[in-house]
Amino acid sequence: MFDQEARLDRLLARHRDVSVVASEHGGPTLIRRDQLLVSDHDLPVVADMVRRWSDSSEDHVTLTRIRLRGPARVDVCELAAQLSGDGGHRRLAVAPNHLVHGQPLWWCGPADLPRPAAPMDAPRAAAAAAPVTIAVLDTGLSAHPWYESYDWYREQREEVIELLDADLDYELDAQAGHGTFIAGVLLQRAPAARIRAKRVIGGDGVGDELGMIRALNWFTRWGRADIVNLSIGCHTYDDRPSPLVARAVAALASAGRGQDGEPRRARTILVACAGNAASDRPFWPAALKTVIAVAALDGDDRAWFSSYGWWVDACTQGVGLTSCFVRFDGPRPRINGLDPDRFSGYATWSGTSFAAPAVAGAIAGLAAAEGLSAAAAADQVLDPAAGPTLPDLGVHVRT
Repeated sequence: MFDQEARLDRLLARHRDVSVVASEHGGPTLIRRDQLLVSDHDLPVVADMVRRWSDSSEDHVTLTRIRLRGPARVDVCELAAQLSGDGGHRRLAVAPNHLVHGQPLWWCGPADLPRPAAPMDAPRAAAAAAPVTIAVLDTGLSAHPWYESYDWYREQREEVIELLDADLDYELDAQAGHGTFIAGVLLQRAPAARIRAKRVIGGDGVGDELGMIRALNWFTRWGRADIVNLSIGCHTYDDRPSPLVARAVAALASAGRGQDGEPRRARTILVACAGNAASDRPFWPAALKTVIAVAALDGDDRAWFSSYGWWVDACTQGVGLTSCFVRFDGPRPRINGLDPDRFSGYATWSGTSFAAPAVAGAIAGLAAAEGLSAAAAADQVLDPAAGPTLPDLGVHVRT
């Protein structure tokens, strides 16, 4: 579980277009090899500047992915830095296509492995003073008794179904069930909430910034999300946020229309995990100013795996949480009469991935109960007067 080189080897074997690069400050990050993301506004300039290396391009909403010719052996990070310009000010919105991970021990996988848990009673929803919708960008959702009869799940069931064993090795993929577990954490704190999921990472916990940006853009156009939960993210080659991700986050936070087509009265709230790298290295998109970054606690102390720093806004329990999960029976034998990889719909798990929805759920629950906007509820939940503020961990939110 803690052999990081073995984890990395497995990831590179499964994703053969991935390269490991060292950041300017020495920390590693992962990118899609020979891929450059460019905003539509800057595409004419950038396309001309990289024409001699360009192999093809693909248009997406608000941005284009340029594929560079492999034999040219272009250092995508160095190229992005040169195109952006020297110094702190970026002239062009261009970036490598970083990998994003569900949160992780380091390269991929959560802070520990999920463990089977006994069944739990489904959360019971009281009458809500206001409807609240939470967007979840993750591995998707598996059918579960807690919500499979709800209309919000039936509307998206086939679209977001989780893939549990994509590599066909008869074992549950490292983060299969991640999205389902997060949905349960949210519903335990906001039983009346509607969840709208988008699958942006696989069961191994790996996706990329292009997929995340496309999902963020989709929710901006959809315009019905009050709160967005992002239990995914990455470190970047220069430890600065991708300008493409920053733009997509800002657009979702400030724009959108309600179900009746009228402009929103309040902004969308984005909550993201701070990462499990046990360091103060900024983790994106959590470290963006428009996002609530959540660290994990183990009791009253920082969980050993949790990232921390000036950019973290809140913290809550992230060790030993129990929630709904997938059904799966793996090949491992029983140990002392217990089957370690037989899941019957419930699990115990740890990580900042699960601290984030605990805070998002607390905001949603307060908004629904008191008829508040998500922004007003977030202000109350993160009010320093409501709980102690811990150094480099933000406000302690008791959920």
